Amino acid sequence: MKNVAVFGAGRIGRIHASNLAALSGVKLKYVFDPVPAAASDLAQKLGAEVASIEAVLADKSVDAVAICSSTDTHSDLITRAAAAGKHIFCEKPVDLSVPRAIACGEAVKAAGVSCMIGFQRRFDPTFNDASRRLLAGEIGTPEMLVITSRDPGAPPVEYIKASGGIFRDMLIHDLDVFRWILCADGDEAEWLSATASVLTDPAIKTAGDYDSTAVTIRTRKGRLCQINTTRRAAYGYDQRFEVLGSTGLLQCGNHTPTEVVQWNAKGITSDKPEAFFLQRYAAAYKLEIEHFFECLQSGAPFRTTVADGVAAQKLADAATHSANSGQPVQF
Repeated sequence: MKNVAVFGAGRIGRIHASNLAALSGVKLKYVFDPVPAAASDLAQKLGAEVASIEAVLADKSVDAVAICSSTDTHSDLITRAAAAGKHIFCEKPVDLSVPRAIACGEAVKAAGVSCMIGFQRRFDPTFNDASRRLLAGEIGTPEMLVITSRDPGAPPVEYIKASGGIFRDMLIHDLDVFRWILCADGDEAEWLSATASVLTDPAIKTAGDYDSTAVTIRTRKGRLCQINTTRRAAYGYDQRFEVLGSTGLLQCGNHTPTEVVQWNAKGITSDKPEAFFLQRYAAAYKLEIEHFFECLQSGAPFRTTVADGVAAQKLADAATHSANSGQPVQF
């Protein structure tokens, strides 16, 4: 039985804590949150105890921690957990600063522990099957990737102010998908151009951010990727991509609450896409936590590491610079 603690009892912390509590061979022992009522509520629901960070890290029976707290706490908690000999699952990003993210990787390596970064889209059954089929050669050599990633609405402006910007907060997932799908053979970005606007809420501009973006990437091998994103899609959470290869196309569409399609004299109707990421990626969140513990048990490498987090952060920084300056970035 492996004992685990969760840092963070907010929206994503509750998802991971619930999945951990349901895993065979894993005991959710502690929950920490800077808001005591949130920690107490979650711990009570899942049969865990409320504890401080210091108490969690001092408890030698705790094998691993799941860091689900705010982004500005990630690097500190990774470093402290590594020093305490705990294995680590951390939600993206590692840190908003690339040098600090790199330092986290060095701390993890020096401590001899394992650290997985939560890029959950790599565990989505639909996306993962596309990756498997791509690697199996079903569409020949990959040449172009088109990603559509649209939120149903923007988060609160106070969140946006501390998020690091849309490229680091939202597009970092899509930039990781780019590397996962188009660069599986070791290819990497060579050139990137990004442009962005504020089209949905002037308050986002006041906060120093954008809500609509378009990114184009060219790899060293000449492959192309286009990513379009917005903070507002009136019809739901829009998550699609397609990869074009030399002999065909793999296309991943949206998920809907049901697959019922109604046909009548007025037209054809179906459900809108899932409401938001907690619904769309429910299976992915469950599978990534299972993967974390399976790898700890077997010694197999994680699919998503600190190095992947650093690479995605570098792309996000480049996209931010390109959008702000109006100039492309050469790597």
